[in-house]
Amino acid sequence: MQIEFARSARSTVGLEWEVAIVDRETGELAPIADRVLEILDARSEGGRHPWITSELLTNTVELVSGVHERVSGAVADLEGQLAEVRAVIDELGEYELVCSGSHPYSQWYDQHLTDKPRYHKLIDRTRWWGRNMMIWGIHVHVGIEDRDKALPILDGLMAFVPHLQALSASSPFWAGVETGYASNRALMFQQLPTAGLPFPLPDWSAYERYVDDLVRTGVIEDHTEVRWDIRPSPRWGTVEVRVCDGVSTANEIAAIGALVQCLVDWMSERLDAGEKLTVLQPWYVRENKWRAARYGLDAEIITDVAGTERLVSDDLRDLLTTLVPVAERLGCQAELQLVRDTLDHGASYQRQLRAAAAAGGDLTAVVAHLARELRDGVAPSTDAAVEGS
Repeated sequence: MQIEFARSARSTVGLEWEVAIVDRETGELAPIADRVLEILDARSEGGRHPWITSELLTNTVELVSGVHERVSGAVADLEGQLAEVRAVIDELGEYELVCSGSHPYSQWYDQHLTDKPRYHKLIDRTRWWGRNMMIWGIHVHVGIEDRDKALPILDGLMAFVPHLQALSASSPFWAGVETGYASNRALMFQQLPTAGLPFPLPDWSAYERYVDDLVRTGVIEDHTEVRWDIRPSPRWGTVEVRVCDGVSTANEIAAIGALVQCLVDWMSERLDAGEKLTVLQPWYVRENKWRAARYGLDAEIITDVAGTERLVSDDLRDLLTTLVPVAERLGCQAELQLVRDTLDHGASYQRQLRAAAAAGGDLTAVVAHLARELRDGVAPSTDAAVEGS
């Protein structure tokens, strides 16, 4: 099977943001995305909004940016789309918007499936696990100008899965329970048959054989159903980073988008210079993912093939320094430095835990907190970060 890899300008960037709709009174997820999309479509030229789409569940809308050279442009796209959705939500009067990796207390059996064949097929196959996919994330696409770079860069990015997962971790609660994990979403999502960490594949032909195997055996219909945490996206000519939980502020999306864009361009530059990228053993990558899901920014991660361990937040601070020249070249210095805000004030999972503690464990306060953040951004805090354990 041949899979064409689209032509894409090097290190261009696109962002996707999954946003949930909740009832303003109860904080429960609200299945009204179809109504919101109908209104948006009616207001759009041609009768269909070009960027805002449905997702698996009818409580969710997905915002999709255009292709940009700079992260700031992609974020501005998303902010404009969020304003469009919010205008409709405010007109309806009973709802709010939130984003996190999971909802603190809504139950899977109360949610409605979007009426599309691909979603019905997914749920028919995956049953209970599929119905439990009450999860939200952000995706970052970065353009790869040479198809043969895609898989080496993907392999190199595996060393940074814990950094990205810890920064974005925002799912400490699940169905009313404090899980003890910074990102419960990470462990839920990998239960789907083709989700989770990618397999090490030496070249594009091996990727084509992998997809062909799955198609021939009825696992998938095409490569778009390979739902790896990081995957090649042949249709767009990108590497797509999907490991991140949903985050509730544009600044956090900007920070993560800039970090991913810089990492990809840094690796691309090293490949051009004839260097081999550091590729961690798959068992280290898997352990790092679990540690970041469990402990978030307090995770001690494995940083090299020799097994050196280090606090992920310390490694992130040094990584930001390493990437400064790349960020200057790409025009995302300000966005990259926003990573420090998360390190200084806490990731979303830590802020949610603080909100719950301040409300005596009342999780409706966490939903209200998430809604405020999506409207107003993160309030500065001098509180000590809540430990991930």
